[in-house]
Amino acid sequence: MENPKLKIGQCVRIRRRHWLIENIEISETAPDVLEVRCLDDDATGQMQLVIPECEIAIRCVDDQLWHQLGSNVPTDAKGYSAYLQSLQWNTATAADNKLFQAPFRAGIEISPYQLTPLAKALDLPRVNLLIADDGGLGKTIEAGLVLRELLLRKRVDFFVVSAPASMTQQWKEELSSKFGLSAEIVDAEYFFNMRAERGFGYNPWQSGNAFIISHSLLRDEGYMVGLKAVLGTPRARSMLILDEAHHAAPAHSQAYATDSQMTHSVP
Repeated sequence: MENPKLKIGQCVRIRRRHWLIENIEISETAPDVLEVRCLDDDATGQMQLVIPECEIAIRCVDDQLWHQLGSNVPTDAKGYSAYLQSLQWNTATAADNKLFQAPFRAGIEISPYQLTPLAKALDLPRVNLLIADDGGLGKTIEAGLVLRELLLRKRVDFFVVSAPASMTQQWKEELSSKFGLSAEIVDAEYFFNMRAERGFGYNPWQSGNAFIISHSLLRDEGYMVGLKAVLGTPRARSMLILDEAHHAAPAHSQAYATDSQMTHSVP
């Protein structure tokens, strides 16, 4: 199927999802490449490189929006009432801290106590929480709910999860399967692949908005210099989830913790 003429800033539908074209790489010796960013809720902000010639179909949706406006509105009284209530729900949740969205968009069975950190997070102008439940009570789920809720409310658009090296793959799988979030594990292989594709001077932290890194690499300045460049001082709507946070506990005259490189790496 012949693809339509595409341009930067255009909204297109590819592979059953809506994407925004951010860049078009044109080459005389290779097929054109689109750099697109996902607009759908389950993968908001996810970036992808697409070769139009290899796609079955690409449909421009910009020109269709006005024709679709109001086309699916029910005409009977009960149906229209339900439609209005759904609109009110979707618009109220962004401003009303008592109406949660994340629990209804997560593939998990939630216990009431797991909503407590989420409620506290929404009451804070700047989310800064220590979740210290006992083992097995679902700290990962609680952190994931807070993250997903803030993403849905557009209070966060960039996040980094730091965990022990043995837990990075588990975090990636749980974020994907339970919350529909796709995150890249940052390691030596990831840095090598990014720079092989885009040049040695490329900053791999610019390739997306969701990352997972091990504690050991979080202490490595070779990995952190690029992250610091992306975050600035500081970057708005960014979030750090620190698993096993006691590893970064500062020294105290009456406590067991001692200053370490990890302590100074995590502000």
